[in-house]
Amino acid sequence: MNDEGISVLLVDDDITFCEVLSRALEKRGYVVHVAHDVHHGRRLAQQDPPEYAIVDLKMPGPSGLELVAELIKLDPATRIVVLTGYASITTAVEAIKLGAVHYLSKPANLETILAAFSRIEGDTQAPVADKPLSVARMEWEHIQSVLNECDGNISETARRLNMHRRTLQRKLQKRPTRN
Repeated sequence: MNDEGISVLLVDDDITFCEVLSRALEKRGYVVHVAHDVHHGRRLAQQDPPEYAIVDLKMPGPSGLELVAELIKLDPATRIVVLTGYASITTAVEAIKLGAVHYLSKPANLETILAAFSRIEGDTQAPVADKPLSVARMEWEHIQSVLNECDGNISETARRLNMHRRTLQRKLQKRPTRN
């Protein structure tokens, strides 16, 4: 496949990451449009729906999941990779259900991102974990699941978890444990 001239929408609030990744993509012949929040990403996509999109999950304002859904409504053929430093099973499942073709944890290099765009089928050889998730990781996954059920509403999530809102906010600011 010739990648020359393929449009890529890059939406991430990390300005340095966007500069580095957009330069690398442009060197490969991609036409890159950068936004640092969902609202700006939406405007760029409405002007010119991209062929590929790289969307960060957690940004100020609406979640990148909202943008995934909107990009698919604009053009169901858009190939979307969700990239996040806050990976969870719940958000991965939701991203795929909404139309993303792949979900990657940061840091991810250019080759991994580009390979994710071309993945069409699942991998039956994907490794299965040798041990169950740690208690800390299970807690993170459960919080993410309830937060998703509450459409991102922190106060309602805290109520459902019988947890003080500030405690929940502190837990959400921490990076999830690996396993």
